[in-house]
Amino acid sequence: MRRVLVAGIGSTPFGRHGDATITSLALHAAGAAIAESGLDRARIGSLYLGNFIAGPLTGQEVLAGLVADGLGLAQIPCTKVEGACASGGIAFRHAYLAIATGLCDVAIAVGAEKMSHADTASVTAALNCAMDNAADGVSGLTFPGLFGLAARLYGERYGVGRAELSAVVRKNKGNGLRNPLAQMGATLRDEEIEASPQICDPLRLYDCCPVSDGAAAVVLAAADLHAELTAQPVEVAASVQTRGSPRIGGHRDLCSFDATVSAARQAFATAGIEPRMVDLVELHDCFSIAEIIDAEDLGLIPRGESAAWAREGRTGVGGDRPINPSGGLLAKGHPVGATGIGQIYETVLQLRGAHPNQVRDAAFGLTHNLGGTGVACTVNILKRLDA
Repeated sequence: MRRVLVAGIGSTPFGRHGDATITSLALHAAGAAIAESGLDRARIGSLYLGNFIAGPLTGQEVLAGLVADGLGLAQIPCTKVEGACASGGIAFRHAYLAIATGLCDVAIAVGAEKMSHADTASVTAALNCAMDNAADGVSGLTFPGLFGLAARLYGERYGVGRAELSAVVRKNKGNGLRNPLAQMGATLRDEEIEASPQICDPLRLYDCCPVSDGAAAVVLAAADLHAELTAQPVEVAASVQTRGSPRIGGHRDLCSFDATVSAARQAFATAGIEPRMVDLVELHDCFSIAEIIDAEDLGLIPRGESAAWAREGRTGVGGDRPINPSGGLLAKGHPVGATGIGQIYETVLQLRGAHPNQVRDAAFGLTHNLGGTGVACTVNILKRLDA
């Protein structure tokens, strides 16, 4: 397998984009990534686009081909990939593999979603396509319901209450205030979080990631093109995808997701590092409780201790284990297909030393993207070239 570099990055802000089309958002991010890389777009040998629900919400499919056409790319393979909330992470991994296996020297991964124009019922129905509706649909559960159950179970097992959930919300919303791509950052007090509308006990409105529009893109290149790149590259040390249960009842324990545990173990083995060497993490905080569970599944914090770490400030930008210095999904929002690549964007900035919430001396960064009820997971480890 060849060494692969992230050569260029681009992103729109995540939030509401009014009349902008999903294609225009994707073109904006992809064009920025290509321009930053300094590589001629004629050298791009494949394009992968992560998207989940453009069909039901915008009436538009064949997005990969549309974006390639808008970019003026050659008649290269252009593929849309879908893995619910992990769609962007999967697109990145496919682009990485295309280069690592020698199929091409340059590839681009794009993630895009357009959601804010649709009414709540339509968005909820579309997102519920990520469940096994034949098995779980009769339960009436939506994803807030699933993670509300997880929060209750975790709280009873480890003695975790409202204060810990609110600590995650306060941290991520606060981080978002300093990130120009996060349009939903805020300074919140616990009382404000706890007074927000109840969604699914114990989860309140601020515990849930906002519906959002946005796009992100990365250009990947073989390491032997390093001298031609105009932006500071970082190396992809590992890119792993795993499968978990597609059904709620298929999980042995709602306080852990097997797909994340497996992906993390494989990623650390491939990268040849230990969890303690990770300087920052951008993980899938679709709900406040998800950050707590994910951090433990990734092996970054001991079982049952993640909530306490959040309450004590140990997961802040200057803490022992910085988690979601970008603001995460809670502050950036969750334009589903774009999220995984947006995490890559934020991590590359950190490893360049150029993030608005910079983690000091960051050398290794990890991204984690989880889809559906835990059915699809990607974990990537990026490293500074001198690490």
